[in-house]
Order: sequence, then C-alpha cells, then structure tokens
Amino acid sequence: MQRATDVLRRGFFDPATIADTITLDRESRYRRRVVLTSDSGTEFLLDLPEATYLAEGDAVTGESGTILIKAAAEALLEIHAHSTRALARIAWHIGNRHIAAELTDDALYIQPDHVLAAMIHGLGGHVHTVTRPFEPEGGAYGGQASLQHSHSHGHDHD
Repeated sequence: MQRATDVLRRGFFDPATIADTITLDRESRYRRRVVLTSDSGTEFLLDLPEATYLAEGDAVTGESGTILIKAAAEALLEIHAHSTRALARIAWHIGNRHIAAELTDDALYIQPDHVLAAMIHGLGGHVHTVTRPFEPEGGAYGGQASLQHSHSHGHDHD
C-alpha cells in the first residue's frame, strides 16, 4: 500500500502537482496514522510522525503522490445576532466553554448542541442549522483547530 508521509500547508506547494483529492470532515482531518480512501477511490496509508490537523487546502504527499485535502460539508449551527456587540458577547460565551467555533464577518459556526443553542437564544442570538465545511479557529494555545484541549493555558477554573 502506498504511503503519504508529509504535510504540505496551503499556499506552500504547486497546485499543478496535485494527483488526487480527499474530502474529510473536521474530526477526520486530525490524524496521524490511518488508511484512507481518496475521492477517486485510491486507498493509501497516511503515516505522519505525529497527530496533525489537516486544514482545507493543505495536501499530503509521499509515495501516493500529492493529495489535496478538502473539507467535507457537515451539519453546523449558524449563529447570528442583531449587532456586532451581541455577536461578540455570544462568541465570548462559546469560547468560555472551550467550544470549537468558526468566526466569519457576520456569523459564528459551531457543531450542533441543543444546550448551546438554548444558551444562544437566551443571549438574544438566532440559530439556524446549515450544512457546510467547518474550519474552526485554532486557538491561541492549541495550534490549528486543535481537537485536543489542554487546561495548561495559564489560569485556573476555580
């Protein structure tokens, strides 16, 4: 089985070298070693030195050639508010709960959670279910869209 052993970050490789694509949801883009199947049906072993987040537009390369990473559409909650300040307040509450969130100019996106949806409504926000790729913020301490949360970030939760 062919192996992909290196990650090429978006913008740091020649798009003409892309041999295939693979479409993965957010959770599936945090990997170290796993057998994957490309969008064209080619099976390959992703064999990285450590667990790595693969963002939309990154690529993996090795014996299997260069394979472009695409973010799969997935169910998300789209959050809006009546003002920038109200949306910022909602974002603060989401962040205070250490929830992965994608920030855009006029909306926030999180994975579905009925408890958070109720909280957002209580804060005056509007929640809609959408299907789209999810590329959350990486966080100041966890790297690009860290899936593993560490509490070693300089404050107590007492």
